[in-house]
Amino acid sequence: MRVLVTGFKGQLGFDCIKELESRGYRDILGIDIEELDITDEKAVHDFVSSYKPDAVIHCAAWTAVDKAEENKELVYKINALGPKYIAEACNDIDAKMVQVSTDYVFDGKGTEPFETDSPKGGLSTYGKTKSEGEDFVIASNPKHFVVRTTGVFGVNGNNFIKTMLRLADMGKKELNVVNDQIVSVTYTKDLARVLIDMIETEKYGIYHAANQDYFSWCDFAREIFHEASKDVKVNGVTTEEYKAMVPGQTDRPKNSRLSFKSLDESGFKRLPNHLDALKRYLKESNWQ
Repeated sequence: MRVLVTGFKGQLGFDCIKELESRGYRDILGIDIEELDITDEKAVHDFVSSYKPDAVIHCAAWTAVDKAEENKELVYKINALGPKYIAEACNDIDAKMVQVSTDYVFDGKGTEPFETDSPKGGLSTYGKTKSEGEDFVIASNPKHFVVRTTGVFGVNGNNFIKTMLRLADMGKKELNVVNDQIVSVTYTKDLARVLIDMIETEKYGIYHAANQDYFSWCDFAREIFHEASKDVKVNGVTTEEYKAMVPGQTDRPKNSRLSFKSLDESGFKRLPNHLDALKRYLKESNWQ
């Protein structure tokens, strides 16, 4: 199988390439913005029709949630139109497509895990454009895997864990972290595994995938410092209190629980427990 991975310089794209290589794939290509502007419709169609992949794993996206509010038109082009062009190009050559999406497509209300068919209602430009990207992909190519994930962290790139540990290494002994946003987190190495599992099948549809368990960012920060043997006190604060301390924050969902029933029903293996993932990540990142 010939596989094209967009956004390969990011956390997930990097690990998708590594996972493909570990499985013996040889006909693979990772690209980033330098090789292809996904907002250029003609360029996308020309590139995909020329390379002729059997599957495209689309990891490229605008992910800076707060900055998205200042760049709405560009974010729409990247997160909504980009996937549309790629899905159409894949459809033209009968290729499969993985569209990586997010918990931010939901409004974050309630306390129950969101199912794949739960009503959407993104709170931010990021969430709304990712939702529109999903819709375009689903409408443009029947051979789609739309995979929503949350709290991504990987070796190659910036993430919450690295931020916490950098602050600790800078001498911070006390931090304020929100305690009313309930999430899962996702080690990109684990997510890459299930994405490659998917493209080796024809079990198309919408999926939710993240490391198991739900908790607050405050709780996760405490686990990070405990596992990394860092002496940092973490104070739990509400989202409203944090916004007052750090102005310019856009709205984020307070409930980011995702149901993993979709993985079970299609026979895909769930991602491991988040603490298992955190320990492996710290070891592989040389933080321990």
